Amino acid sequence: MPLQQSRLKSLTRNSAAKVPSDPIQRAWIALGRVSQAVQCHVENELKKADFPELSWYTVLWELERAGKPTRPKDLAIPLFILPYQLSRLVDRMEGEGLVKRIVCKEDKRGHLLEPTPKGYALRKAMWGVYAPAMDEAMGKIEDKEALKLAELLNKLGGIEHVDCADKG
Repeated sequence: MPLQQSRLKSLTRNSAAKVPSDPIQRAWIALGRVSQAVQCHVENELKKADFPELSWYTVLWELERAGKPTRPKDLAIPLFILPYQLSRLVDRMEGEGLVKRIVCKEDKRGHLLEPTPKGYALRKAMWGVYAPAMDEAMGKIEDKEALKLAELLNKLGGIEHVDCADKG
């Protein structure tokens, strides 16, 4: 216990200079709240339509967008999923016949993922529910504001522009 108290005092002493500004704190809180609310809205609409969770769509979309078999570790970062979570998700998706694993020629222990025709079909069908749910969830802002928001969020995340042309 004394070690924890010592560490707490040290952190308290050193943290005064590291406190984010009020605008940064407000942005952080808003980002968390809004992100969760928008995703929950989309998740609920997918659930009502008897589709799997949003993460399934996202895996299928990222694989399709890659246009070639992709290592799971290359999906984890854009999906904001921990590697062990992604592994379990891919196991379930493979069990449903939506993705297939391909042995990696460069690393026999590793594998690549590729969507199956059933996976492509599911992603496309889910988009029919996802697109209007996204539009409804994001409907409080205009396109120009949405572009600025995307620009700011990509800047915050260190992400280059991603082309999200019609997914239909």
